Amino acid sequence: MIKTKTVQIGKIEIGGPRFTVIAGPCSIESENQFNQTGQSVKKSGASVLRGGIWKMRTSLKSFQGLGHDAFDFIKKVKAEIGLPLISEVTDARQIEDIHHFVDAFQVGARNMHNYSLLKELGQQSKPVLLKRNFSGFIDEWLKAADYIINGGNENVILCERGIRTFETATRNTLDLNAVVYVKKHSQLPVIVDPSHAVGISDLVPSLCYASAAAGADGLIVEVHPNPAEALSDGDQALTLETFDKMMKQLEKVLHAFDRGLNKP
Repeated sequence: MIKTKTVQIGKIEIGGPRFTVIAGPCSIESENQFNQTGQSVKKSGASVLRGGIWKMRTSLKSFQGLGHDAFDFIKKVKAEIGLPLISEVTDARQIEDIHHFVDAFQVGARNMHNYSLLKELGQQSKPVLLKRNFSGFIDEWLKAADYIINGGNENVILCERGIRTFETATRNTLDLNAVVYVKKHSQLPVIVDPSHAVGISDLVPSLCYASAAAGADGLIVEVHPNPAEALSDGDQALTLETFDKMMKQLEKVLHAFDRGLNKP
């Protein structure tokens, strides 16, 4: 197995011996929602916050994110919680807008093949979380990462988030084969997004445990105070209570593999 390169998001090391959990809402909907979720996931053991400012949605009528209107309270909440923040950029012009208050940029599955965006992120120094396209081959995923690395930014984290198959019982099919393969053939750390992979909140905890057992370096999980009222991806979001329960069980799974949780 190739030794994994470590990547820092704020003060949190991803790719080292400890397992990292990134958690928060799919979309930042309000100051209260973001604060409540952030405080809760930190207490449960998450060490990095996630939160979408802009969202790429299949339907034009779906919630597209708060955008610039959320900047001021995001900075405030982030300072209060004291965790690094990762957020998705869907357009190269957004990088400069949020560069001063996010700690890592996320590239969503639809943008894995957006080479102009990848090249621009290659000019940055902050880490990039690169999600695999739902129809992308592993080789294409790794080559997409090369666009960022060859631009000078070696701080790339891969994210497996499920692929499209003939199966329709779940939103996508989590490809843990890809996690094991990448760990053996690449130096890049790889984390798993079980929320997007399955799309059903009741199934997310089991996939969290399976990801840890497969050797992933961490997870990125969607959490919401009231998933039934979420403006995006409510069906796959864990409640604050379910996330806390999952984290307790996750530590037991990690202990079985002589690993620990990367706590804030």
